[in-house]
Amino acid sequence: QVSLVESGGGLVQAGGSLRLSCAGSGRTFSYYHMGWFRQAPGKEREFVASISRTVARTNYAGSVEGRFTISRDSAKNTVYLQMTSLKPEDTAVYYCAANSVVEVPNTRQVNYWGQGTQVTVSS
Repeated sequence: QVSLVESGGGLVQAGGSLRLSCAGSGRTFSYYHMGWFRQAPGKEREFVASISRTVARTNYAGSVEGRFTISRDSAKNTVYLQMTSLKPEDTAVYYCAANSVVEVPNTRQVNYWGQGTQVTVSS
């Protein structure tokens, strides 16, 4: 069993930056590929970024590549999402996700979800 708790969301102006954190407890992060998803009002939850469990290989959605950076600190059981050059269309609830199967999961492949943290980008 893994418990994931996100933090770091908030309100920011367009062009600004935020760093999200996801702290885990339970089975260690080293067993899981970790990722971030987001869900805007009225839209489906979508993949944002992921980082693999061993070699820390990263993958990004095209809409965030070059602006967002995912990283992990296994000693702290924490995953981060550094978001820069934020746009109003980045506004969503951001969810941390853990899965043991694939490096780039869809929502059905996620084993554990965090509770989500709201990110709002004003224009």
